[in-house]
Amino acid sequence: MTSANTPTPRQLFTVLLAGSLVLLVVHGLGRFIYTPLLPYLVADNQFNAPDGAAVATWNYLGYLMGAMLAIRWHRIDQIRLMLPLFLAVHVVTTLIVTQTDQLTVISVTRWLNGVANGVVFVQAPALILEWLVLRNRASLSGLVYIGVGVGLLVSSGLVTGTASLLEGAERWWPAALLSIPLAWWGAMQLRQLEVPVRQHDDAGKAVVNTPLLDRASIPLFLSYAGAGLGYILPMTFLPLLAKLELPEGHALLDGTWVIVALFTIPAPWLWNKLGALMGDLPALRLNFLIQLAGVLATVVWPGALGLVLCAALVGSTFLGTVLLTQRIGRALHPHQGPRLSAAMVALYGFTQMVGPWLTKQWLDAGGTLVSAFGIGVAALAFGLVFAFFVPRPEAWHARSS
Repeated sequence: MTSANTPTPRQLFTVLLAGSLVLLVVHGLGRFIYTPLLPYLVADNQFNAPDGAAVATWNYLGYLMGAMLAIRWHRIDQIRLMLPLFLAVHVVTTLIVTQTDQLTVISVTRWLNGVANGVVFVQAPALILEWLVLRNRASLSGLVYIGVGVGLLVSSGLVTGTASLLEGAERWWPAALLSIPLAWWGAMQLRQLEVPVRQHDDAGKAVVNTPLLDRASIPLFLSYAGAGLGYILPMTFLPLLAKLELPEGHALLDGTWVIVALFTIPAPWLWNKLGALMGDLPALRLNFLIQLAGVLATVVWPGALGLVLCAALVGSTFLGTVLLTQRIGRALHPHQGPRLSAAMVALYGFTQMVGPWLTKQWLDAGGTLVSAFGIGVAALAFGLVFAFFVPRPEAWHARSS
């Protein structure tokens, strides 16, 4: 076997680190940092809370559109061009929001930042997965998502650490300045990956795009939709639920988000390991069960116990759902991995927008926030059921051979 197909530990570490860093940049310094920033920006009178929620919605819409663009730009040669371009878009848009208090400009800029996030979040892991598959190291692919968990802590630390030094639009400067070197280094490493643009499959036949939806992928898509709707409720409303249920000054008022972050960091390694030991599909079903138990805990045990269990169990599973589903999808459709990945992220992004909207409808109808978490329980149960209808990739391919 040639050295190109036998990566050294240093090469593996460099590639996975580059992937983790670009996800930290676009997700941690692009998307997640807005959550801890929002109370400060409202207190600085840059805009009010409803306007702040609207800005977040524009960012989520951009993320969905970015993932849909990645369905169109799914070939390896396109990824090589678009990945550095959209990392640059992230940097530029983050620099722009350091300079303005104009709500319209902020909204448009955050929308565009979301587009960049969606494209990079699809393309970077997809490119790395293709590189690893060619080197028989696909089981390591999920480790790139460690950057998302670390991004939670880094973004929170940047905001709180500079809270007394900056004001208004200035509060974006730490994210902008840290993004520049990390995005540049990550882009340079990923552009150098040796992944051939495949024109023929292993049998010598021309590679063509098969339908994204078939009897194997439809249950996987439905399962993933349930996961997206189920996880976004605690990830959006858990701190607010803590504020409603706990007395003033309670440690968990800020602690729930920290628990989520701390459990998120080792999660990709854990589910990577479990996927390798028991198979990705059984691991995905176990993942759904644990995540379902976490959201259910808030309904069954309102208060501190339910909040801690939800933060720990959802924090330790939601990235596992992502990496396992992406790998299963690629195994079912090996010649269109990036395209399938983009479609799944687009679906996930759509359900993340539906979740808060459904919650608002429930609350407007007189429901409580804790009972709204029942929507998340139902969504995860839905996802778990369809996970049992996904065929094992080897069995799926054997049936037509």
